Amino acid sequence: MLCGSLALYACHTDPVPEAPSKDSALTGTKVDVAGIPSGIRKIFVLNEGGMGANNATLDFLRVSDGNYITGAFKKMNPAEGAGLGDVGNDIVVIGDEVWIVVNNSGIVEVLSAKDETEIAAITIPTPRNIAFDEHYAYVTSWAGAFAQYTYDDKGGVTLTDFKNPKGQVYRINLETKKIDGQVEVGWQPEGIACYNGRLYVANSGGIACSLPPDYAYDKTVSVIDVKSFKVTKTLEVEINLKSVCSDNAGNIYVTTFGNFATIHSGLYMIDTRNGDAVKKIGDYVSAMTIFGQTVFCIGNENELDWSAPRVYKGWSCTKGVKGAFSLPVNCANLHGIIALDADTFLTGDAGDYFNPGSVTLYHKGSISWTVPSGVCPGHFAIW
Repeated sequence: MLCGSLALYACHTDPVPEAPSKDSALTGTKVDVAGIPSGIRKIFVLNEGGMGANNATLDFLRVSDGNYITGAFKKMNPAEGAGLGDVGNDIVVIGDEVWIVVNNSGIVEVLSAKDETEIAAITIPTPRNIAFDEHYAYVTSWAGAFAQYTYDDKGGVTLTDFKNPKGQVYRINLETKKIDGQVEVGWQPEGIACYNGRLYVANSGGIACSLPPDYAYDKTVSVIDVKSFKVTKTLEVEINLKSVCSDNAGNIYVTTFGNFATIHSGLYMIDTRNGDAVKKIGDYVSAMTIFGQTVFCIGNENELDWSAPRVYKGWSCTKGVKGAFSLPVNCANLHGIIALDADTFLTGDAGDYFNPGSVTLYHKGSISWTVPSGVCPGHFAIW
C-alpha cells in the first residue's frame, strides 16, 4: 500500500515536460550566444524588403541553441503564399505575441512568439509604427497618402497623381484584435510612444514635402490623451521626424532625418515634467535604441555627402545629457539597431538595399559575429 501511495503521489506532482514548439525543427546559421543577456529566448529581426517587391521577411535567433533562422514566417505559415508582405516597417513583442506592421500591404500581422504562426491579420491603410499600453495597440498610418510620377527619356519628372490626407492613429483592442477607434494627427506620422496616459506621435510630412501647395515637411509631435483618444497638444520640433521612444521617467526622445540637403538628422528630447518642453540633444542619428534610461544613437557625420565613405559612430543620452558611446559600426548602410543591454547591441546592415543584408552582434565594443539576413534588416524585437 505504501509503494502504491508513493507511486500515486509521484504521478500527481512530477512536472509535465513542455511539448517542443512547432518551429523547433527549423535550423539556420549557428552563432555564439555568449554575451546575450540571460532570460532572452528569441530575438526577432524584421527585414523590410524593397518597396513593391513583396519580399519582407522575418528572421529570428533562437538563443537556446544559437540558430539564426531566416524566412521564418513563410516556413511556419506555408498557406500564406504571398509571404509576410510588402515592406515590413515595425515589430514589437507583447507577452507571447509578435506584432508586425507591413506598410505597403496595409496589414498588421499578429503572430505567436512561440512558433511564428499567424494569429490575426488586421487591415490598416499604409501603417507605419506601433506602440502599446495594457489594453490597446496604437498604429500610425499615412491614411493612403502617395505621390505618383512619370519620367521621360530626357530625365524629366512629372507629378501625375497624388493623395495627401492628414495621418491617423488607429486603436486596436488587444483581446479582440479589432480596430475600435482612430484619430487624426499630422502629415505622414511615423514613430509613436506611450507614456503616462499619453501618446507621442512624430509627424514627418514625408509625402507632403514633394506635393503642392506647400512642398514642406511636417515638424510636429501630436500628443494624444489615451482616455479621450483626442489630440490635446501639438509640439513643434524639427522637420521630417522619424522615431520616438520613452525612458519611462518623463523623457520622450524623438529623431529627425532632416531634409537630406541642408539640415542634418538629430535627436530631440521632450520633457513631460516641464510642460513638454523641447530640447535638442545632438546631430547625426541614422538609428537609435534605448536601454533603461539611456538612448544610444548611431550616425554618420558625412550623411549629406553620399560620395563619402559610410563611417558610423555612436553617442548616448541620459536624462537629456549627451555622453560618450564607443561603438564604431562597420557597415555599408546602417538600417537599425537594438540594445540587448548597455554593452550588447544588434545592428542591421542594408547593404545595397536590393540584396540580402546582414545582422551583426556587438559585445563590449567588439564584433561577436555577423550573419546573412533578408533584404534591409531594420527592426528588432525581444521575446
